[in-house]
Amino acid sequence: MSETPQRERPSIEPEYDHLREDGVDEAELESLLSEYILRRDEHENAPAFVIRPDDVQEVLTLLRDEAGFDHLSCITPQEYEDRYESILHVTKYDRRTHELSLVVQLPTNDPVCQTAEPVFRTADWHEREAYDLVGIEYEGHPDLRRILLPESWQGHPLALDYDPDKPQVVRYAEHANPLQPDHRESESDTMLLNIGPHHPATHGVLHLRTILDGETVADVDPDVGYLHRCEEQMCQQGTYRYQIIPYSNRWDYTANLPNEWAVARAIEDLADLEVPEYAQVLRTMATEFGRMLGHFLALGTFALDVYGEFTAIFQYAFRDREVVQDILEDLTGQRMMFYYFRLGGVAWDLPAPREEFFEKCRDFLDELPAKMDEYHDLIVGNEIFQVRTVETGILEPDVAKSYGCTGPVARGSGIDYDLRRDDPYGYYEQLDWDVVTEDGCDNHARVLVRLQEVEESAKIIEQCLDLLEDWPEDERTVQSNVPRTLKPDADTETYRAVESAKGELGIYVRSDGTNTPARFKIRSPCYHNLSALPEMAEGEYIPDLIASLGSLDIVLGSVDR
Repeated sequence: MSETPQRERPSIEPEYDHLREDGVDEAELESLLSEYILRRDEHENAPAFVIRPDDVQEVLTLLRDEAGFDHLSCITPQEYEDRYESILHVTKYDRRTHELSLVVQLPTNDPVCQTAEPVFRTADWHEREAYDLVGIEYEGHPDLRRILLPESWQGHPLALDYDPDKPQVVRYAEHANPLQPDHRESESDTMLLNIGPHHPATHGVLHLRTILDGETVADVDPDVGYLHRCEEQMCQQGTYRYQIIPYSNRWDYTANLPNEWAVARAIEDLADLEVPEYAQVLRTMATEFGRMLGHFLALGTFALDVYGEFTAIFQYAFRDREVVQDILEDLTGQRMMFYYFRLGGVAWDLPAPREEFFEKCRDFLDELPAKMDEYHDLIVGNEIFQVRTVETGILEPDVAKSYGCTGPVARGSGIDYDLRRDDPYGYYEQLDWDVVTEDGCDNHARVLVRLQEVEESAKIIEQCLDLLEDWPEDERTVQSNVPRTLKPDADTETYRAVESAKGELGIYVRSDGTNTPARFKIRSPCYHNLSALPEMAEGEYIPDLIASLGSLDIVLGSVDR
């Protein structure tokens, strides 16, 4: 990449202060970045500016420090016939509707872009994924290597010239012994300990390369990709109308209804589809039941992680989760891969007789407060649990923001950020509920957030039930009129996100005029939250590392996609 002289950062005049207060003024953003903008681009969700590949750090620093854009939510890499693009989706934790896309265009013969990692730590894993799957290189990146595929992999699977039928050449010796003898380096006092990838405490196929200094964690490197299933490529081969939403259930399969909404929201924005109000209520209710599924599982497995409590808390969590699964089975017809959402609405109305469904839901909600008291007594009030979680796994707010953490992980560090309120969708804006935050910044605080969010979900569901019960029968429209074959205009682009049980689940889609996407990018909250684990674990003991990992509530199907 050619060297360019360093420019002085333009001074910020007082008139830019209101960028933090009111809606984003695109003209003034253009003025703020005038020295760096090459031209405008068209994105459905936000203003988009094309910038030079060697101005990335200067532009991001300017946006973060002077205009308050402190959340790099996603980086989308893609290849066209005549160029590569690296799109940085930037927004604010304290004002989510302030969105901006920075488009970095790169030549096909030399796709090299300046790294964003010195400005936002979350760019580390973003850019490694872009390099791995698309082939874009990031100059100045501290550790640019593959992240989802083995180091020996040939080619980049999302590149246009990639041949999926080409056999892979494995560089490792065929009969090499994977168990090497112990060895000691004279100048080192540390020890390498491999945790996983097949270990109950890793919650799936996750490998943690852990460096120990005595009994203290000096460093940990999460090694992901063991469950990578090419979901983005599969979605790019599926039709908008019917074939993409079912795939989303496989990402976070513990609380997967928000996944369906993320896909639906992005495509509905892309194709300008309306959703009936009645269907929005159904979506909201179903998704909050799905959030409960995720949080009950998180509580039960975390108790198992930190003090081996299998008989009471784990079983209680699954007892209550089972009731929610029964309700969702009545509603959707499935117990795990629900596929209840459709573009423009939902699959169908409440099961008949409606009175029985309402009674079943209300019985569960009536019993829930006493059950939540049980969880508080058994978990929060447990002395062993407190010793294992209070002041362990510390994640300060500024660090959490730099890593792009969202959901209970961010709210457990006092970050008041929830897309249901901050970027309203569905029926959330019309309902009475609260965003739960805790200031502890530790493993304990993240558990408290999830416990209280179950109660907030119950408040939302109860209001939805009241609305559905009183809704006039002749106005119960569950789907809008959507064309059987959906072909959004070519080169239409959007990024939309929802608040899943784990955090911000975002989808970038670009159309090419056909009935399948030209590019489909998944922003996984688990992927970003997991990237912050080294910050939480350094200086802790191994059991604290396990507790910190459990407090993140990751699902490897979402991490790897």
